[in-house]
Amino acid sequence: MNFPSFSLAGKNAVLVGAGRGIGYTLALGLAQAGADVVVASRTITELEDLAGRIRHMGRRCLPHPVDVQKLNSIEALQKAAETELGPVDILVNNAGGNVNQSALEVTEESWDLILNTNLKGLFFCSQTFGRQMLNRGRGKIINISSTFGLVGFKNRASYASSKGGVTQLTKVLAIEWSKSGVCVNAIAPTAVHTPMNEKLFSDPEWRKDVLSRIPIGRFCEPVDLVGPMVFLASSASDMVTGITLPVDGGWTAW
Repeated sequence: MNFPSFSLAGKNAVLVGAGRGIGYTLALGLAQAGADVVVASRTITELEDLAGRIRHMGRRCLPHPVDVQKLNSIEALQKAAETELGPVDILVNNAGGNVNQSALEVTEESWDLILNTNLKGLFFCSQTFGRQMLNRGRGKIINISSTFGLVGFKNRASYASSKGGVTQLTKVLAIEWSKSGVCVNAIAPTAVHTPMNEKLFSDPEWRKDVLSRIPIGRFCEPVDLVGPMVFLASSASDMVTGITLPVDGGWTAW
């Protein structure tokens, strides 16, 4: 019996939204599992340290700027990735943002910013890289969603809407593309301690409220997402597609 491997050796991966926080750690996780990695973010300067660490691990790494709200920027990223590393086997869509507002405070500008980044940008990254994967008959796409794409939470009207869209989009792409060899899945973490969330984590009332909903009794750290991502990127998950995997300490078990 041949057991599947969790190794990503010989694979080329693109991680969008790699500059810090979750994306920074996931990029290191891809390299640790054996993949060569293109790391992309809005500004190239915040990628240099990450690229250096990945190269120190013995992996090839290309830092490249991308603005997921602009299709030509996504297309440039795809072309650079294939030129420098070769065919892309794995795409991790991690670019995202959040505006903490009550429903009555949401403006058209903030709504468009969150939806265009978290959902529209993710779709066109998937479409651009997915087209090449489909042509080759293989590929893994992993979308970073959120617990708030599965359950509601106050002051998250735009964010929860975008992440709920990611959950549904993941299903649709899986239905359309899996028969052609491209598996599409998502990971839905609970509140993750990152620089972007530092203000929230400094609020004792918010911390108490959120922790009361997590049976495992602690917040998520970026490294908690590495194992699920490597699984979904590897041949060990070849029969898994269309799922959103909660990494939430049991929040959605209620």
